[in-house]
Amino acid sequence: MASNTETSDPGSEGGSNETLASQKREDRLRKFRELHFKRNEARKLNHQEVVEEDKRLKLPSNWEAKKARLEWELTEDQKKKECAARGEDYDRVKLLEVTADDAERWERKKKKKNPDPGFAGYAEAQFRQYQRLAKQIRPDMNNYVRQREECGEDFHPTSDSLIHGTHVPTKEGIDRMVEDVEKQIEKRSKYSRRRAHNDDADIDYINERNAKFNKKAERFYGKYTAEIKQNLERGTAV
Repeated sequence: MASNTETSDPGSEGGSNETLASQKREDRLRKFRELHFKRNEARKLNHQEVVEEDKRLKLPSNWEAKKARLEWELTEDQKKKECAARGEDYDRVKLLEVTADDAERWERKKKKKNPDPGFAGYAEAQFRQYQRLAKQIRPDMNNYVRQREECGEDFHPTSDSLIHGTHVPTKEGIDRMVEDVEKQIEKRSKYSRRRAHNDDADIDYINERNAKFNKKAERFYGKYTAEIKQNLERGTAV
């Protein structure tokens, strides 16, 4: 009589075990490759961070402030160009964006600052004008490249170069000079030698003429007579 019990095939069981083992091996290899890839990525990122940190350490101490200032200037120039394209006044548009709180805060800061003492001689006036004109200079890179191509080797002259009198100013440069001279003439016509009065300053004069004389004497001899003046004020002068 034949039995109804089915006998299991040992060959099929061995095949399934080998399949499970190969799958586990493939999983381990896949995880190993992933870990190896992550390690390489971490090594690359660490190297990039080290390079960036080295660059930051080599930069000047005030680099962040300079960078922020340059970004602000670029933004301001872009806004000015946009306003000019729309035919609007940039200063007026900028003031419309200022809130009342910001205006009050700026006004308080302005009052805390010392007033402009002016200048006492032609040398100081000339230096102030030089600083004002230097701040207005904006380099024209296109013109720089054009001049370098036109001059060739004479663009960087040596002791043997003969380039005196060969420079021809542009029409834009002449217009800027004429405009600046006209502004100086207009400002000079409205100029007054009266200075802002300082209420906290010591009164050591009897009239306006004596005050001017004391200022001149202080400017030339103040550093030599400072100790004597302090002794007189304390009452310890001999």
